[in-house]
Amino acid sequence: MNSSFFAMISRMKYIDRWALMRNTRSENISEHSQEVAVLAHALCVIGNKRLGKSLNADRAAVIALYHDAAEIITGDMPTPVKYYDTAIREAYRRIEDDAACKLLQLLPDDLREEFERVLLPEQTEDGYLLLLIKAADKLSALIKCLEEEKAGNREFVKAEKAARDKLVLMKLPEVDIFLEEFIPAYACTLDEL
Repeated sequence: MNSSFFAMISRMKYIDRWALMRNTRSENISEHSQEVAVLAHALCVIGNKRLGKSLNADRAAVIALYHDAAEIITGDMPTPVKYYDTAIREAYRRIEDDAACKLLQLLPDDLREEFERVLLPEQTEDGYLLLLIKAADKLSALIKCLEEEKAGNREFVKAEKAARDKLVLMKLPEVDIFLEEFIPAYACTLDEL
């Protein structure tokens, strides 16, 4: 039996992010998902090592790798549209879940359950782990804003403030530690690192 699941997943590289913004460097959901996986893993490690938690950092990284996979089907909805109001956000969430289910149907039956736990983690995972993955997604947005500003693109100034404010409002100690200790280096040049 031939399965097209992984061929579809590989198409994440064709879905661009930040469609409403002028970018100095384009970003696709494949590279974004890799960055979110690194950040989610880091937040869990910080939680475990610094805050005495028992978070599954590896699981967080895997879920983060696939967190935007549904956008292969839906495309990337710009944030101002996606979060315009509760009705749009809830409708889009249902559309994303339907798209994830369509992707799952591309898998052989014996693999589907494992990937369902990754593509639809809300049904199986600890809420705090998902909250850290959401924070990692917002950290990735903040990092994109900082990189664009460093390249002289003022288009991202308001987006940077909004991303930073959302992260602070999450009141997650792992995020606060990351913001304080690791985010400043993103403003550095290679020679300054």
